[in-house]
Amino acid sequence: MASRPSSPVLRSGLARAALLAVALLALNGCDEVQSKLGIEDAASKATRMENEGKAIGGACRQSGRAIEDCYSLYQWVPKSAVYTGWREMDAYMRENQLETVTPELPPAPPPEDPRKKKKKKVAPPADGAGNGTGEASAEAPAAK
Repeated sequence: MASRPSSPVLRSGLARAALLAVALLALNGCDEVQSKLGIEDAASKATRMENEGKAIGGACRQSGRAIEDCYSLYQWVPKSAVYTGWREMDAYMRENQLETVTPELPPAPPPEDPRKKKKKKVAPPADGAGNGTGEASAEAPAAK
């Protein structure tokens, strides 16, 4: 028995279903994808940075760091958010008579901007002679 080729209607229906499934999966992680690509809208970025700043400020206060140290360690976070989090944690710790917890790890490095690309440094020639153009260096001593 020879198999019949699929009808064009069936193939277009499957193509539509597959396209719909791909679109739904892509939209499901839309916020995360936009955040990773650096194309998120300003309002959601401001809200996220505000919340991160409060969390960082609270963590700095709990670990006993001065507010100025937090500002210098976490420069990419708005200072107002760090201060708000620090102040809220300070009030909470005083209210509940909590002691500071000393940090055991150094602070995390700042996140890299996905829009900035790293430039590779070109190493100078190993022998130190020449400037990479094949010509002799002008600083080489003249032979007498």
